[in-house]
Amino acid sequence: MKAEFVNLNDVKITNLRIDASYHLSEGQKVKRIFNSCPYDLLTISEVSNDIFYGNRARRVYVTKRDHGIPFLSSSDILRSDLENVKLASKKYTPNLEQMKLQKGWTLISRSGTIGNCAFANAGHAQKLASEDVIRLVPNNILRQGLIYAYLASKYGHLLLTQGTFGAVIQHIEPAFVGALPIPTFPESFQKEVDDLIQESATLRETAMDSLNKAVNYFNLKYVIAESITSCFTKKLKELSFSIASYNNNLEVDSFIGQFEKNSIKLKELTSRVFAPPLFKHIYLSNDNGYPFMTGSELTKFSLRYYRWLSPKGVKDINHYIVNKGTLLLYKSGTTDGGILGNVFIVDDKLDGCCLSDHVIRIVFNDIKMAYWTFAFLKCKGAVKMLLRLATGTMIPFITPERLSETLIPAPDENFEYVVSLIEKYINCNSRSKFNEEKAITLVESEIEKWNKN
Repeated sequence: MKAEFVNLNDVKITNLRIDASYHLSEGQKVKRIFNSCPYDLLTISEVSNDIFYGNRARRVYVTKRDHGIPFLSSSDILRSDLENVKLASKKYTPNLEQMKLQKGWTLISRSGTIGNCAFANAGHAQKLASEDVIRLVPNNILRQGLIYAYLASKYGHLLLTQGTFGAVIQHIEPAFVGALPIPTFPESFQKEVDDLIQESATLRETAMDSLNKAVNYFNLKYVIAESITSCFTKKLKELSFSIASYNNNLEVDSFIGQFEKNSIKLKELTSRVFAPPLFKHIYLSNDNGYPFMTGSELTKFSLRYYRWLSPKGVKDINHYIVNKGTLLLYKSGTTDGGILGNVFIVDDKLDGCCLSDHVIRIVFNDIKMAYWTFAFLKCKGAVKMLLRLATGTMIPFITPERLSETLIPAPDENFEYVVSLIEKYINCNSRSKFNEEKAITLVESEIEKWNKN
């Protein structure tokens, strides 16, 4: 049981909120740490031109980019890839301008999973976001990157999550965010943090530009139909491993036919294609084990380790550690926009990390072929090709054995060009992640000094 004396003034400033969950939260402890802050305190509203969320509107989604604008949910703003999201109709979505994001804003999830932050870069700009995303528009009192790093830090997150309300779906409101305290860090410190965040954003933009160029090479060379034929006939000898129509769609047949005569099976390029066996996860909260990530966390841009796998609880721990250049594929999930069929590549940030047994590892004999294959498997046709491998009545899944039989286009005259683009993507993306993590760590370290005093 927790117990604490609460000053009447603390109750008054929260509009007479008296629930214990608020006043005994970790966020209140952070505010007490701020009593030792050597700098003046401002509120978030004082360092912002506006704090708001987009209008609620009936959503009509479309499939063609010409007719729609990418629409980000509160979870989408955290994703590394911001392109493969739903498209909101340009024609039937009212008040589009109120929903558009701008570069330099801090984005905050306001419902469901609350308090997650993203720094809006060029990839976010001009995309739409739901009303579940709070937009913080900074002014020039404190630097953009500093405000983001502060709110994205563990201390900022604790402050953001203490103000949740709602019996079923938890929320926070812009007015609550605006009332949170923020220290006026010294200008030199602000510049150091802001430079790291701004450089991180630029590197991320460069990385995604390189990846998109590599993937679009295959999108243009091997075209796949936008829709799937729902009713068709097929000869018995042409059926795949299953008689289900989903595993035999004609569009994927046509896609594969464009490179089948000059292709290589994945198993011929790799030393291993496998998913390690199930195991009991024993986590450590301190950094004295192996850093661990789930499959769903691979989709996020910011990969900050917050739990570690106990080396004593796992037999053959090396089966779970992934190394740079390994391709990763989440083996189970839904086929209607989930992460099933999405491919990731281990960069410098993930190198040496332990991953869930739900993730298939694809270990290549040659790193350049890994880069070539990664770009191909990210193209539109390859994503549908991978989804066609899935089976299962309740939760579709892909097996390593079926994945090993997948055909990959053989290297052509543009092989080195594609490889160089993926090399640039990995390098810039890794540096971007490290820069953001360093900036947030600087803020956390500065606040921890006050706590020790």
